[in-house]
Amino acid sequence: MTFEQVLIAARNNKDYRALIESIPYAQLIGLQALEQNQRADEPSTPRFYLPKNPNNIGNPILPAIHGGVIGGFMEMSASLHLLMTMDSVAMPKIIDFSLDYLRAGRHQDTYAECQVWRQGNRVANVAITAWQSDIDQPIATARAHFLLV
Repeated sequence: MTFEQVLIAARNNKDYRALIESIPYAQLIGLQALEQNQRADEPSTPRFYLPKNPNNIGNPILPAIHGGVIGGFMEMSASLHLLMTMDSVAMPKIIDFSLDYLRAGRHQDTYAECQVWRQGNRVANVAITAWQSDIDQPIATARAHFLLV
């Protein structure tokens, strides 16, 4: 199957495992997608999950997740969010990515949610928040701009 066919099947079935498995870095860090319903009358939105994984540790003394893994998880979450919610089957291309680390990402399950602030014909602006045990205490926030082709 081509990437486009995998993406269309994932959207139709609301099962994004095959899509994520087609992206080597997402597989490497263990990224997963979860559907999150806000309210019954609203469409579900994806929430992303990075399970606790000893291969993702950057500081074994704390222990804490490597900052690059957190950044990669958040950037990949934003790309996948756009793929899941846009009509296009083209992979969005990153223009820039700005990340603020707010507290140590401990060696535990990590989650991310994305919000598209603006999506035009050519560019999308996405905000990403990552947290661990408490959504109100994020470990990092980021902003990404993508070229839509």
